[in-house]
Amino acid sequence: MSRRLAREAAFKALFQLDFNFEETDREAYEDLAIQTMYDDEPKLTSRKDFAFIEESVKGTRAHLAEIDELITAHLKQGWQLARIMAADRNILRLAVYEMKFVEPPLPKNIAINEAVELAKRYGTDDSGRFVNGILEAISK
Repeated sequence: MSRRLAREAAFKALFQLDFNFEETDREAYEDLAIQTMYDDEPKLTSRKDFAFIEESVKGTRAHLAEIDELITAHLKQGWQLARIMAADRNILRLAVYEMKFVEPPLPKNIAINEAVELAKRYGTDDSGRFVNGILEAISK
């Protein structure tokens, strides 16, 4: 199993849910996003891959209010979560979930490194530094 590839699929599902989500049918939307990401990546072949994606997406969504509160508390004054680029916002959400809500928590250096790599790939030129700074502050 490629944990990095599964994490990337989880991020993509979270990104998709950020734009296409109805609270009235939360579980169905989450299941569809997870299945879509799993189906789109042929290298994800094991049940462990699927379970990791599912746990990451549903866990992040279940703790979304707490996660968003943590992120917001570490933004510069005057900034709001909605102003953060969607890719960066969902990378941060996934990393905070892994650092704060997974048992046992993913070590902060691994969570931050994985998030920074995703930010470099899917964000802007400044995304890696931005994600790193926010996650370092949250991890203390």
